Amino acid sequence: MTASDARRAVLLMAYGTPETPEQVEPYYTHIRGGRAPSAEAVARLRDKYERVGGATPLLAITRDTATALERALADAGAPHRVYVGMKHWHPYIAEVLQEMARDGVESFTAIALAPHYSRMSIGGYRKYIEEGAAAAGHQFGVTFVERWHDRPEFIEMMAQLMRDGLTQFDATGRDDVTVIFSAHSLPERIRTWGDPYESELLESSRRVAEAVGIRDWRFAWQSAGETADPWIGPDILDYLETLKDEGVRNVLQVPIGFVAEHLEILWDIDYEAKTKAGELGMTLYRTALPNASPPLVRAVAAAVLAAESPVAK
Repeated sequence: MTASDARRAVLLMAYGTPETPEQVEPYYTHIRGGRAPSAEAVARLRDKYERVGGATPLLAITRDTATALERALADAGAPHRVYVGMKHWHPYIAEVLQEMARDGVESFTAIALAPHYSRMSIGGYRKYIEEGAAAAGHQFGVTFVERWHDRPEFIEMMAQLMRDGLTQFDATGRDDVTVIFSAHSLPERIRTWGDPYESELLESSRRVAEAVGIRDWRFAWQSAGETADPWIGPDILDYLETLKDEGVRNVLQVPIGFVAEHLEILWDIDYEAKTKAGELGMTLYRTALPNASPPLVRAVAAAVLAAESPVAK
């Protein structure tokens, strides 16, 4: 990489994940903005991590994606060094910005492994970048990718994962599958802000369903936080009961709001949703996550290059 290339970078961001049981409490505290959770809440979260093997592969997936993204951008004639920063755990975004400043980075494009925009989610990444840059005492030029749910590469990637997911059902029952798209719920108050999160999720779900030729699909929410505020519903666990009452027996869950495996997939879907479906006499499969696959890297690279193009600016 030339000296001029070294001054241009990509900051690939993800939510963050603890790697040991001892890290669960400080991780949870950071998510809560520094407010310590109750001992009971920590114990519940720690138990979930222990039940999925003690940790999730999110950080490793993000690093693998960064390595492949750096290669893809170089192959496209746009070499960047790709850094990895986490929102709620190490390597924290602020820590990585200090490293970037030491490396002489002058400008970077920031993109999170979350395709849909909400002020509460993607807006938080922007906030940590602003705070981290100020703490580093470095004036970066920042191009921020707020959303990439409408990229054709993302739609086709999700459509192919959905086609593959349907093959988990035997051929005779494939026409009797109800598709449920899902994403992480957020507090209902985002609706008072005109927040685009819901509309973007429904838009990409519709486009993916059309690409696969699915006319009848549903949308439900998952992974709501443990707060007194109401969260957007219906929750997938409750909605399975509704589907059971409708006579649905086979469900394909498409977690369109996620692109990498972490607790909300490995526990909330693979354990809770599948367990609930089994109790109701239903069969539930989910689509695979893109993780660090070539289609995911192509989608992220396309979003980065589009954001950096003169037309985008």
